[in-house]
Amino acid sequence: MESDPEPDAWDDLLLQAERTALTMPEDEQIELLNAHPRIGAAPTSVSALSYREQGYDHETGTAGLQARLDQLNEAYERRFGFRFVVFVNGRSRAEIADEMESHLDADRVAEKSRGLRDVIAVARARLAKLPSLP
Repeated sequence: MESDPEPDAWDDLLLQAERTALTMPEDEQIELLNAHPRIGAAPTSVSALSYREQGYDHETGTAGLQARLDQLNEAYERRFGFRFVVFVNGRSRAEIADEMESHLDADRVAEKSRGLRDVIAVARARLAKLPSLP
């Protein structure tokens, strides 16, 4: 029976995943970004992990916050041509809305790279929470 990869092996794997994400063709980069749920997506449309990460289990927000998130998602996607992906990392939906708004004036290439790096940050955080395999 094989043992779990050592922590360094996971780090190496995630570093390679980041390099791959940053260098693959743009249409594949956009597909990767668009595979993530929108910030503030309907709770029934996200995975259990996204549900917890986006704070639905303890913070529902207000109708005004939801309308703001919907508007920001639309503006962001119209401006950049892909979804806003961010490593939420325990921040409130209001904090994330503020962050999303601050990114609306960013350079498209830099913003795409930031989003792709955050995809890997999400994966890294999820991996860290997994129980070790027997």
